[in-house]
Amino acid sequence: MLIPTDMNMITEQALLTLAQWLSPAYPVGAFSYSHGLEWAIEAGQVQDADSFRDWLGDILRFGTGRNDAILLACAYRADPAALRDIDETARAFAASKERLLETNAQGAAFCRTTTAIWGDDLPDLTYPVAVGHAARRNNIPLRQTGAMYLHAFASNLTSAAIRLVPLGQTEGQSIVTALAPLCETLARDTETLELDDLGGSVFLADIAAMKHETQYTRLFRS
Repeated sequence: MLIPTDMNMITEQALLTLAQWLSPAYPVGAFSYSHGLEWAIEAGQVQDADSFRDWLGDILRFGTGRNDAILLACAYRADPAALRDIDETARAFAASKERLLETNAQGAAFCRTTTAIWGDDLPDLTYPVAVGHAARRNNIPLRQTGAMYLHAFASNLTSAAIRLVPLGQTEGQSIVTALAPLCETLARDTETLELDDLGGSVFLADIAAMKHETQYTRLFRS
């Protein structure tokens, strides 16, 4: 199977498919997860646009963003026989019960919908592994897939921040725009990395996800 890797090789059909998969309208339930942000706001770690931009940027560079991009790339390049090991590693790297729920539930929903529409017969996989595998099967370039996956991740958490901080709509979109080049860079830098390159150092964000499990009042599932 021919697998395009140059972003300029993407077809209009592939681009629209990728946009559909990562749209807020695609029924994976991303809107119901805050990735620990809800607790971070209650604890005063995130208070305004600047602190949210720093918080989200660190998660992209040093936490789930980078790790998901690596997992997506590994799934994209993997033979079907190796896919299960990558998926098990993705589950093992979830730092809390709710982080595991987040990647499992979104991944399962993505696989069900994509199988129903495109007939890919995807097994239940964690979210980045599912997206990477589906992109490979549909000949969608890896780098573009990784960049748009990260951009969708950032956009979803920005939507949560707009409701929770609160941020204005314009402030929120300015943050997404400011972090878009980082999404491109991470997609490029991770496309050849392996599972051994996984790691993270955003410990406060991981603790926030753990604390959220017992948060008294909450709007989000994570």
